[in-house]
Amino acid sequence: MKCGKAGATMSKPIEPFVHDIRVGWADCDPAMIAFTGRIPYFALESIDAWWEYFVGVNWYELNLDRDIGTPFVHMSLDFRTPVTPRHKLKCQVKLLKVGKSSLRFSVRGSQNGILCFEGEFVTVTVVAKTMRSQPSPPDLREILDLLVTVDE
Repeated sequence: MKCGKAGATMSKPIEPFVHDIRVGWADCDPAMIAFTGRIPYFALESIDAWWEYFVGVNWYELNLDRDIGTPFVHMSLDFRTPVTPRHKLKCQVKLLKVGKSSLRFSVRGSQNGILCFEGEFVTVTVVAKTMRSQPSPPDLREILDLLVTVDE
């Protein structure tokens, strides 16, 4: 498996991974804030960008090229302040835990230095064609184990 930018050295990332999202007018509801349903979308887009940056493949490539699926089995979100098109949405992604066949991520979205939402997202590794659970393949597990973030 090829490794992304940070994974190439196989060392812990120094800086947290932050994915910038341009929130557009079309993302908003009549209250002129981001539609509630867009928030999980922004978080999942950010986790996909994390995969591509650190592991070197995105979810599409994992599914099609490696027959590895990562469906979500849990999502939780806490909303702190509205997301608007006024500022870039900066989504910080951390891999919190690697289980036998599961991955737990946190995503914290902020605008202009103010926390807008935070959540946890859990995926399981499956054979994409059959949707049967499987352990993370050894080459993938080796990379993921090094990317777990331990908060102090």
